[in-house]
Amino acid sequence: MMLFHLRHSSPARTMFRLIVSVLGLIAAAVLSLVMSRPARAQSAPRSVAYVITRGNDTLVVERLQRTASRTLATVSLSGQPTIELDYTLTPTHDVSVARFTVRLPNAAPDAAPAQEGTVTFVGDSAILTMKAAGQERTLRLATKAGALPVANNDFVTAEQMVRMARAQKVTKLTKPIFLLSNAQTMEATVELIGADSARFTILTNVTELAVDAEGNVTGGAIPFAGLRITAVTGPAMAGISVGRPNYDAPAGAPYTAEHVTVKTPEGHMLAGTLTKPSGAVGKLPAVVTITGSGQQDRDEYIAVAGGFRLFRQVADTLSRRGVAVLRLDDRGIGGSGGDVNGTSADFANDIRAAIAYLRTRADIDPARIALVGHSEGGMIAPMIAVTDPQLAGIALLAGTAYTGQQIIEYQIENGIRGGGNVPAAQQDSMIKAQKAELGKQVASNAWMRFFVTYDPIPTAKKVKQPVLILQGATDQQVRAEEARMLDAALRGAGNTRVTLKIMPDRNHLFLRDASGHPAGYANLKDPKVDGEVLGVLADWVVTTLGVR
Repeated sequence: MMLFHLRHSSPARTMFRLIVSVLGLIAAAVLSLVMSRPARAQSAPRSVAYVITRGNDTLVVERLQRTASRTLATVSLSGQPTIELDYTLTPTHDVSVARFTVRLPNAAPDAAPAQEGTVTFVGDSAILTMKAAGQERTLRLATKAGALPVANNDFVTAEQMVRMARAQKVTKLTKPIFLLSNAQTMEATVELIGADSARFTILTNVTELAVDAEGNVTGGAIPFAGLRITAVTGPAMAGISVGRPNYDAPAGAPYTAEHVTVKTPEGHMLAGTLTKPSGAVGKLPAVVTITGSGQQDRDEYIAVAGGFRLFRQVADTLSRRGVAVLRLDDRGIGGSGGDVNGTSADFANDIRAAIAYLRTRADIDPARIALVGHSEGGMIAPMIAVTDPQLAGIALLAGTAYTGQQIIEYQIENGIRGGGNVPAAQQDSMIKAQKAELGKQVASNAWMRFFVTYDPIPTAKKVKQPVLILQGATDQQVRAEEARMLDAALRGAGNTRVTLKIMPDRNHLFLRDASGHPAGYANLKDPKVDGEVLGVLADWVVTTLGVR
């Protein structure tokens, strides 16, 4: 659970966590809803599977069926729940979108969707209806008349605009778009390049498309992310799938990877991977990782940052240095069950269950277990430490010191003013509106209600174990000043075993980034955390756990 990285931007989450939790999966993979629209001349329904790849890796498979008035699609992203999308079209000359629905299906085949969000466009308003756990809520947001919905670099909107440009006999067309991931209205441009290709641009994000005579996308690329789009039709569609993520140890690694399940007191199962040094004798020291906010797999995979997998790197680094590492899929994601609508305190109980599981194993030393938490995980780790004196230590990677209210309000303002995608004249009103919406979310959302009121400092003052505070200097999600606040609180309460390391030019993901603003994550060249950061963490873990 990452604190509001790009795929969970704070405006989106403060607006409607339900829709973000679904659409965010798409944005995280730089998916661009790869969907097409029938031209007026298209008479027969069209079935197509779009495959998004980077190199030899298949990241996304999206299957869709289109008619003149409706498009249905399913999006499969490795390690994430399948998402259903439903577009209601207005079959007029501008082939606009009148209604957009996204559903997270229920496990039971005939049951109602577990989560559902619908956006209906009426004049200059976008009306959002959210349904989850038997509850329904409606919001009315300002946009512009004729705005088209976009989840990221949306091929649906690109196709609509290709058709409009052709109908108007222009080679360049700009239209308002309603960005579903953060409820902002901005502009998109399509440029027709010859008869069979087009360039679709939102801000600095460019998608190169191949299109047919009816305006259907037949292939393309998202150059900045190194992604390729292939359209597959006919019988070959049945053989396409997104495979289960491979959590095995790499070939030749000096450690093994055991896939395990952890049963929680609430009754749900958590799926995870335990890496252990090969040939180890005796009971091993161990680390349990804790992800940031939002549904994350055990690697803390973030495709929008080019395939960022912080905890896979942590497991690899520590297990090469003699430490077992247990990393888990968050509840409701990957192989784990459980209610995704829990609070940070509920997620802390999941980690307590993981610690208890390790202490039952004959190969793990129950007195040498530490936690490594990132972002919200860095907020959760101290909660556990103060209730578990046997815990050997905690590492807080971009852990929080402010209340959630302060963090979200900062992220709202910084995201709007510093993201480079909102005109200056609109910034103040947008900030005001989204802060007002935050209050509504606090009243209706259990996770938000806990998060905005929780103050990490009183808990930090009770921690007696060794603590590593590791922070990126350019982080614009959890600021470096929060690391210093945690350090002062711990030391002020008498904890002398505190290590503070602020890494220059590292962002919230600990990637090299002179800016550190989440809007730039997709443009970073290297998605891997470097050895300097991992070395600081590994040295502290090895020393704290007494690795021999």
